[in-house]
Amino acid sequence: MSVDSSMSDQHDDFSFHHLTPERIADALAAVGVDPQSGLLALNSYENRVYQFMADDNRRYVAKFYRPARWTDAQILEEHQFTQELLDEEVPAVAPLILAGATLHHYEGYRFAVFPSVGGRAVEPGDLDQLERIGRQIGRLHAVAKQRQFTTRPNVSYQEYVTDALATLSTSSLLPNNLHDAFFAIAEPLANHLQQFDLNAFTQQRLHGDCHLGNMLLRDEQLMFVDFDDARTGPAIQDLWMMLAGDDRAERTLQLDVLLEGYQEFCDFDNKETQLIEPLRSFRIIHYMAWLARRWGDSAFQRAFPWFAEQRYWEQQVLTLKEQFAALQEPPIQLQPQY
Repeated sequence: MSVDSSMSDQHDDFSFHHLTPERIADALAAVGVDPQSGLLALNSYENRVYQFMADDNRRYVAKFYRPARWTDAQILEEHQFTQELLDEEVPAVAPLILAGATLHHYEGYRFAVFPSVGGRAVEPGDLDQLERIGRQIGRLHAVAKQRQFTTRPNVSYQEYVTDALATLSTSSLLPNNLHDAFFAIAEPLANHLQQFDLNAFTQQRLHGDCHLGNMLLRDEQLMFVDFDDARTGPAIQDLWMMLAGDDRAERTLQLDVLLEGYQEFCDFDNKETQLIEPLRSFRIIHYMAWLARRWGDSAFQRAFPWFAEQRYWEQQVLTLKEQFAALQEPPIQLQPQY
């Protein structure tokens, strides 16, 4: 990302300082919602998200979008996708239609209101749970394949690697004494990743950030939340983050079980297993750049204080070396029935 873009992000971060409780209440009142309780800030950094009780004695969540991150059309595509999932009885959280719309504007802010859905976090569990998760992702993808996004971005090398490394190359958060060591491994890793053409695989709508933290158990039902990173890409992007541990045999078994559930509802192209480690590399690099771009937002400095520490960047050099080694290994081979 260019320096100008980084400066723009910092300006956007600063604008959240003007999102006062009074302004939030006024914005909600403008769409006919009357909070009767205090605003409880939920665990969100990219946007600002608040839970409250309304005058109908029900709990709701108001999500105020980070300025300039998405266009209105891109946000509305996210809303449409979640509503399609609900219409097909796939558990997901979709925004409410208020005053005839799901996306609202108030004094320069854009926001949406959602029902508050209680539930407990999904913990890494046994293989039976992994098969169940596979079924739910399969159901999600069966709906996702029925249409395509027209405005939301694709998972791409340009955004996740090229732009991300450009941001890190000019970031003051990367210690000077580690700059050469970091790029001595980051650059060959980036060059190696260029050989993986994501467009050679079937492209579809995705949750985009499908990990256990974005799933809830409610009444023993698995529910998807937070579609803020929804985008287009290969199906494996919504599956690989469910694999845990460093043991290759164990991860192979996990993927077999995950796909056993998945393929009850959706076909899977076995060739996509070769994208697991490249996509993991994409995520590692992109995550560092995301934190660097958002560092002007005090919420990030409070939540991720270790990002500015020397030992974090020392560990990242090791992580990139390990990831480069992982890319040299053959991809996971699935059982013949797949």
